Amino acid sequence: MNIMQQIEKDHIEKLVSKSKDEQLTPEIKNEKLRQLTNRERDYKVGDLVKIYYRIVENKKERIQVFEGNIISFKGKGLSRSLKVRKLSYGVGVERTFPLLSPNIAKIELVRRGKIRRAKLYYLRERSGKSAIIKEKINFKKEK
Repeated sequence: MNIMQQIEKDHIEKLVSKSKDEQLTPEIKNEKLRQLTNRERDYKVGDLVKIYYRIVENKKERIQVFEGNIISFKGKGLSRSLKVRKLSYGVGVERTFPLLSPNIAKIELVRRGKIRRAKLYYLRERSGKSAIIKEKINFKKEK
């Protein structure tokens, strides 16, 4: 294991330990660690996802859902992020999320997209039916 892998491992363990549950059993800690490290492998460009993002306003905390297509991944390791695009009242909205952020409560896969590109920036110029990504039919959805 090289130095970067060790630093990433330490950072992920800190993210897991910052959970609101003070009493974490080793099984729960290992499960959270697995979820954080597998988060980037579960999703691909073109997938329609729901991202549950924690927002803190004053002393209140709430979860806001952002549903859209993943149009790109950027970075490597701890700094890896994904860009999600959705149409809201006819206006395109793009948002960048750090993949290993503690503010992301969960990422839920809605459907897989059938695409052949690494970046889907061409969707910015499209609107209506031409901006819809076709669904990949044959894939197994985990529950």
